[in-house]
Amino acid sequence: MSNILDNLNPVQREAVTTTEGPLLIVAGAGSGKTTVLVNRIAYIIDQGKAAPYNILALTFTNKAANEMKERIAALLPGLSGDMWIGTFHSICVKILRRNIDFLGYTNDFVIYDTADVKTLMKECYRELDIDDRNFPVRSVMSIISGAKNDSLDAETFESVYKTDFRMSEVAKIYKLYQSKLRKNNAVDFDDLILNTVKLLSLNPDVLEKYQRRFKYILVDEYQDTNNIQYLLISLLAGGYQNICVVGDDDQSIYKFRGANIGNILSFESDYENAKRITLEQNYRSTQTILDAANAVIAHNSGRMPKKLWTAKDGGDKIQVFTAPTEYDEARFIARTIKKYQQENGRFGDCAILYRTNAQSRVIEEMMMREAVPYRVLAGLRFYDRKEIKDIIAYLRLIHNPNDDMSLRRIINEPKRKIGGATVDKLTAIAMAEDCSIYDVIRNASLFEDALKSSVSKLKSFFELMESLIKLKDTIPLTQLMTLVLNDTGYLAMLQSEDTIENQTRCENIDEFMNVAAEFEQNPEYEGTLAEFLESVTLISDVDGYDEDEDAAIMMTIHSAKGLEFPVVFLTGLEEGLFPGMRSIGNNDDIEEERRLCYVAITRAREKLYITKSQSRTVYGKTAAVQPSRFFKEIPSEYTEDNSDFRTKARDYVRGNRTSAAEYFSRERSAEPEETVDFNKGDIVEHRKFGRGTVVSVKQFGHDAILEIDFDSIGYKQLMAAFAKLKKIE
Repeated sequence: MSNILDNLNPVQREAVTTTEGPLLIVAGAGSGKTTVLVNRIAYIIDQGKAAPYNILALTFTNKAANEMKERIAALLPGLSGDMWIGTFHSICVKILRRNIDFLGYTNDFVIYDTADVKTLMKECYRELDIDDRNFPVRSVMSIISGAKNDSLDAETFESVYKTDFRMSEVAKIYKLYQSKLRKNNAVDFDDLILNTVKLLSLNPDVLEKYQRRFKYILVDEYQDTNNIQYLLISLLAGGYQNICVVGDDDQSIYKFRGANIGNILSFESDYENAKRITLEQNYRSTQTILDAANAVIAHNSGRMPKKLWTAKDGGDKIQVFTAPTEYDEARFIARTIKKYQQENGRFGDCAILYRTNAQSRVIEEMMMREAVPYRVLAGLRFYDRKEIKDIIAYLRLIHNPNDDMSLRRIINEPKRKIGGATVDKLTAIAMAEDCSIYDVIRNASLFEDALKSSVSKLKSFFELMESLIKLKDTIPLTQLMTLVLNDTGYLAMLQSEDTIENQTRCENIDEFMNVAAEFEQNPEYEGTLAEFLESVTLISDVDGYDEDEDAAIMMTIHSAKGLEFPVVFLTGLEEGLFPGMRSIGNNDDIEEERRLCYVAITRAREKLYITKSQSRTVYGKTAAVQPSRFFKEIPSEYTEDNSDFRTKARDYVRGNRTSAAEYFSRERSAEPEETVDFNKGDIVEHRKFGRGTVVSVKQFGHDAILEIDFDSIGYKQLMAAFAKLKKIE
């Protein structure tokens, strides 16, 4: 298979063919690390060094894992399915499904997401009579998550903090929380890795089985690993020691999630005879962009030396725009994107990156005002919508009747006259009897004195769920979901009221059915309910990013890690915002912020815009701000000032005693009015969505938002100027 090495540069080829022993591949941004990982796996198999079954590859996102699988499948048709390629969490789920009984759970455990964890945590507060004003739920959740990432279980945590009053209270919450998880036969995300490490540490036979199986282990984004992930990797690699980690210390930006940059910096001391190979040739950005990134990151100390370069010389200078206010900054971004689309044909080439989510509001306003289509990554996720969480709760309860959390969510959804008082009684009985709420419902007649008139309703609910539970392993997933929607009355509840909101919810459920159908057709899965629940629980925001949608993308810099765009707007480069106020004065935090800036710069392929304001409103107060130190670290030879408007605006303001924001509003209103020739009731044709009826027209500046009921997909909102609709007479 000669093509494995054909298109690699000499350093990449060395990284692919160095197969034995510990290997650290320091991969600069855009240096082709995925190519190296994929070709390394193909080379190992092609050379007969291992079977696909003997290879484990760990990633941080489903997107990265899927890309690796697709590319390996292209190189090794029919062989890639035997490899374990996935996120840390998904790989740990596989191990736990086979072995978690060693830890006292059953193999049909469920995985709680963040919303479920928060709900369970509030239960703990009520039982312990703890005031969430003194112990904010999110803060305690973060402390417990951090403890698990540092391999501290509830008992160890309690022992460590027994002399600290505040933390000893958190320890009580932690212990009760874990007890409730176990009672529900449930785990949270952090438990997936912590329990796997526990399992392997306490059961030498299980550890030896996986050490023997995984002859070659590859880890992507090693700089982002936390302490518990480090322990997991160390345990699994303890057999053959053929551990290859790929990462870049200059892109370590997840300290707030527990990532430990020391893991990559100490790799060579952790593994005897480890070898380091550095990839510096960049295949993404222009040399100008790389020179700017190199100049910024060079100010960090204690880093592995590297300097990105590309075979493509030159490139456009970085465009710098200094605005009077954040509104002017946002207007510049929106108009520049509109101009780019007119000249190049795509909004989707453009990404707007910001340090904090709070910056997005003003930008969104201006994008709408200028009629620029956009998407915000990490808004309300599809799987966080109420109707989707309700159906998932039904499926979880069918899969695991001990899941009290899911049961409480749907026992009266739709309304069954089983109110909160009844649920409280069921919960109290379950606690007294040390069993699940479902077990209490199963035997409701035994507790008739307490439950009274609710017994018959509970019996009906039990019979409904039992009928579905009996079918879970005998019919396809999509059929089971159809029965859930129909037999529970959930779909009828939504269809009973003809409102836009309920129509949208029905559309979301239809889309969820599509998710299930695609899952059934995926050859990687056996199609079980357990696998499906895992797949939807482990989906991240970035996994939902559709590169083909023609809309500008807005996201935090953290969310942009691993992505690239032809045009990038790096916004808000001001002291106190980027770097943030909390980082100023702490050198380690400043260095992490600088790495974040480096990541942002290297997302750009062709054009980079850096924007900043002279004043910004924070918490209702407008104050002057200074340019970020990171901006000052970019040599002026790589930048071009695009702020000529300032002199003109300042003169105008002085002469008319008005604000710069008002000035630009006047400038905007001077543009010729465009009429939108669409009315309610018009029949239109869209090239993608087909035929539809205009339901409403809302004027928006010189454009309009059209709400259209399409025959194929239902209701959708489109901007008239860019929808390319054809009126059907």
